[in-house]
Amino acid sequence: MSVSWDDFARVDMRVGVVVDAQEFPEAIRPALKLWIDVGPLGIKRSSAQVTHRYTPRDLIGRPVIVVVNFPPRQIGPFVSEVLVLGAYDDSRHVILLRPDVDVTPGAKIG
Repeated sequence: MSVSWDDFARVDMRVGVVVDAQEFPEAIRPALKLWIDVGPLGIKRSSAQVTHRYTPRDLIGRPVIVVVNFPPRQIGPFVSEVLVLGAYDDSRHVILLRPDVDVTPGAKIG
């Protein structure tokens, strides 16, 4: 299935910085709760299944790429407001995407 340029352009991806990360024991699959500074969009929450590779301490201060215009999703007692993007390694564990130089939180990806 191909995606048109217009389809891609509707996905609002931004740079964010993780400002808090906590264990999420209520999640069905192992996950962490993240609070991400997305600049002018404020602090957004996300549930991320990244416990195979990251601890909460690893993530604080880390830049990430997030999709900000998907609808919020209730995950147990937590509302996930953005989708954190990552790539799968050979073991199907998520490796978070990030810019390779400093970028202002909230910067658009395009």
